[in-house]
Amino acid sequence: MATQSSKPSLARRWEDYQPAKSTLLWACAATFVTTLIIGFNWGGWVTGGTSRALAATAGDTARGELASAVCVDRFNTAPDAAAKLVEFKAITDSYKKRQFIETGGWATMPGKTSPDRLGAQSCAVALAI
Repeated sequence: MATQSSKPSLARRWEDYQPAKSTLLWACAATFVTTLIIGFNWGGWVTGGTSRALAATAGDTARGELASAVCVDRFNTAPDAAAKLVEFKAITDSYKKRQFIETGGWATMPGKTSPDRLGAQSCAVALAI
């Protein structure tokens, strides 16, 4: 005689399952927390403060690169550029090289009264090559 199993199938058990409200609440909370953990750790999500800090850093870097390009162009188009370049390359200290660029006026951006320090430093590095 064949014996029949009294255990219902998985599909039947899934249809008959009725979770309690607390079970659904905790399942949703666990899903939310898991999404946050994955998003911030591996998904590249950042907070507003981190975003503002990254944007400020990017802006400072871009301004320094632009100031450096303008500085190098001004230095190279000056009437006595060859003599100034020889004088510049004779300086060994990087701080004094930056001061040389700043006092020469090449690192002062149009419309500004003081030289851009990051631009002067980048300009000195570019001219030293």
